[in-house]
Amino acid sequence: MKNDWTEIFAADGSLNQNILAVSDVIWTYFLVALLIGCGVYFTWKTRFVQFRMLREMIRLLGDSAFTKMGEKHISSFQAFAVSVATRVGTGNLAGVATAIAIGGPGSVFWMWIIALIGSASAFVESTLAQLFKQKHKDHFIGGPAYYILKGMRMKWMAALFAILISITFGLSYNSIQSNTICSAMQQAFGISPLWMGILTAFLGLSVVFGGIHRIAKVSSVLVPLMAIGYFLLALTVVIMNIGILPDILKQIVLGAFGIEQFAGGTLGATMMTGIKRGLFSNEAGEGSAPNVAATAHTSHPVKQGLIQALGVFTDTLLVCSCTAFIILLSGGYQETGLNGIALTQYALQSEVGTAGPVFVAIAVCLFAFSSIIGNYYYGEANIRFLTPKKSILNVYRIFSAGIVVLFGAVASLDIVWNIGDVCMACLATCNLVAIICLGKYAFRLLDDYRTQKKKGIQDPMFHKSQFPDIADRIECWD
Repeated sequence: MKNDWTEIFAADGSLNQNILAVSDVIWTYFLVALLIGCGVYFTWKTRFVQFRMLREMIRLLGDSAFTKMGEKHISSFQAFAVSVATRVGTGNLAGVATAIAIGGPGSVFWMWIIALIGSASAFVESTLAQLFKQKHKDHFIGGPAYYILKGMRMKWMAALFAILISITFGLSYNSIQSNTICSAMQQAFGISPLWMGILTAFLGLSVVFGGIHRIAKVSSVLVPLMAIGYFLLALTVVIMNIGILPDILKQIVLGAFGIEQFAGGTLGATMMTGIKRGLFSNEAGEGSAPNVAATAHTSHPVKQGLIQALGVFTDTLLVCSCTAFIILLSGGYQETGLNGIALTQYALQSEVGTAGPVFVAIAVCLFAFSSIIGNYYYGEANIRFLTPKKSILNVYRIFSAGIVVLFGAVASLDIVWNIGDVCMACLATCNLVAIICLGKYAFRLLDDYRTQKKKGIQDPMFHKSQFPDIADRIECWD
């Protein structure tokens, strides 16, 4: 993976012709500045919503998990599960390993930072998605394309976002998920990547042709099971090595700010790698989660914003940290030269024996497969925004869950990740510009929610008449 300016220039000083490397570096530095700037701004404007309302986030998620919505509505918990399904995937197992292999232990610290400040961006974008969602047959639809169109009244920018996310998630990211599944299964069982790719494509197509309700049902079962199982395994590894855990935490902090990294010219690579892999994993501010957040049936837009902010914590501070501790406790990143999912499998094998690679292979299949179907839905929602033609949607389904999955199975690790990084940067830039412009509506909604809670209202409600200045642009809050 290309993460340094030295990758752009050849030994003789001439320009390396790797266009992906050039694009990756340029977009990375620009995107990092934009992400951190937006995260800090939204954290300040929401008065640290991701920290002050953490208890409310957990309460809302717990309540929605046991709420019966009927066949025609998606609950807040199901929407949360679909969004976490795309977050908790390759980025947590292979992405973290890649970050540590390239940037060292310090990259984990920057993954944590981007999650902590990025969760405020996640809150804003998902709250806006709820505010500007629309009715579609038997469920709601929405996302950045819709709030750009309704809130900013910029049709061209809405169409641009819809195209970018359809390419980034439904195509580029699905090739990464497939690549990781096939690599893990080959490492653990010797299964040919091509045959594994064919099986993954078949299963993916069978789910995505079932629509959002089938996707939501599959995700709401897979996500809790795999996240809990992986967390328990990581906790076991940490307990087994509790004596050296303080030293690991010291490595993470010193690696993030260390003089050694600064002197060696690798501090920038540590930061950038951690932030990029953190964004790929938690997707905060990228504009993905709002597409499914809009489908939830809830009484106030802020509720889903809070629940989706919790999803960022679940992904990075919980699951990504599990992988990081497993790898760092094993020390394998310094000895083997391995990268991606192979490094995670090696680390787990060194801790729990030969069952380790097998467990990772099974876990990554569940993680990445749930991401494939969740990624596809993000694309579907935006294809529907661009055109009502069912034939085009069917073609997209075949490419997203079929052809691209097969491509990822046989492509190299560097190719799929470089394409994904460039696509991610373009997509996130478009969405961040939009939520900066529309953030004022999310702030007003948050103030309203807090006011109702202070009055003793346990279940705050919203009506579009509370926003008379934009009531004509709001469809679903009569």
